[in-house]
Amino acid sequence: MMKTPSDLLQDRRVLVTGGARGLGYAFAEAIARAGARVVIADVLEQRVQQAAVDLRHQGLDVRALSLDLADPNAIDACINAAVELLGGLDGLVNNASITHSGGKSCEQLSLETWDQVMQVNVRGTWLMTKGCLPALRASGRGAIVNLASDTPLWGAPNLLAYVASKGAIIAMTRSLARELGHDGITVNAIAPGLVQVEATAYVPEARHRLYLEQRALQRPQLPEDVSGAVLFALSDLARFITGQTLPVNGGFVMP
Repeated sequence: MMKTPSDLLQDRRVLVTGGARGLGYAFAEAIARAGARVVIADVLEQRVQQAAVDLRHQGLDVRALSLDLADPNAIDACINAAVELLGGLDGLVNNASITHSGGKSCEQLSLETWDQVMQVNVRGTWLMTKGCLPALRASGRGAIVNLASDTPLWGAPNLLAYVASKGAIIAMTRSLARELGHDGITVNAIAPGLVQVEATAYVPEARHRLYLEQRALQRPQLPEDVSGAVLFALSDLARFITGQTLPVNGGFVMP
């Protein structure tokens, strides 16, 4: 467990999507330990509720909501409920996304898979951001953190829909930063490498070895390795940083 300054995000109100497991769970835990009140939202309704219970047992202020990023009505309902639970919103972590099993070339990729990945990863991130803007503006210190990936930075093969969607997240981050700067809202992206989580269990062992051997820091990447960057981007330490993409991958890619 990473050591987290207990007052870095004191009294902040933060919504984390995809918080039932993996990176989202690690982010929620770190953000709450930094003094924030947190709502985690996930399509895995039972798991996200249990995740919130587990975090509350650690003395952390975390609540859970159901969220299906493929359903615009569900997105609106989640945002409204989160703002009501927290009494406002200071931070949004757009973490939730889906991938596909990989190993399929551009020619083998189905239209259904392409559309599903874009619907959740790109449209879902846009709609979450759009819906949260009134509350973030009212905060006066709003911060948006988008989870990208280092895959668009080096062109990971046979993962085209996911790579394209994460490249779109990087582009959206830059455009939103320009658009929302006059509101004092920062928008930054974090681009992790291959993290050891349940969602990456499909990745072949050879790909894991490739990452491990070519990283400057030659050890497996854990969810906690990404949490510090998210905390920084949400905090006042990053108040004059916006539109940036920070690779957090142990030096696998150095753009």
